[in-house]
Amino acid sequence: MIVVRSFFETSIPEELFDAAKLDGMSYLGYFVRIVLPLSSAILAVIGLYYFVGHWNDFMTGLIYVTDWDKQPLQNILQQLLLVNQNTTMANVGSLAQQRAADQIKFAIIIVSTVPLFVLYPFLQKYFNKGVMLGAVKG
Repeated sequence: MIVVRSFFETSIPEELFDAAKLDGMSYLGYFVRIVLPLSSAILAVIGLYYFVGHWNDFMTGLIYVTDWDKQPLQNILQQLLLVNQNTTMANVGSLAQQRAADQIKFAIIIVSTVPLFVLYPFLQKYFNKGVMLGAVKG
């Protein structure tokens, strides 16, 4: 919120509000018709941060979802990694079995990151501009 607020304060000129007020536009109209189109970069960056935060969140599913069939992907991935780690420590078993288990683990990790890989190229042009918007300029 601080980054968005500093963006609105520094990047949106006060003259635009004055011109919109002279034209008879309300505060909501000014925000929807002028501010939001000018702030697409910061909205894309905040949206990407929000998506990544919720995509990687496993604590919410751990607390609220009790049925194992309805667990989110991150909880299943965490359980798989923990079980695989515990069996590796307990059993020194076959090297081939361990390699197969590791390959499955790595494949699941790659599959769980695919939505981020799909989303990022569409937001990359906004991301490069938006990350530097709240930075201190000297």
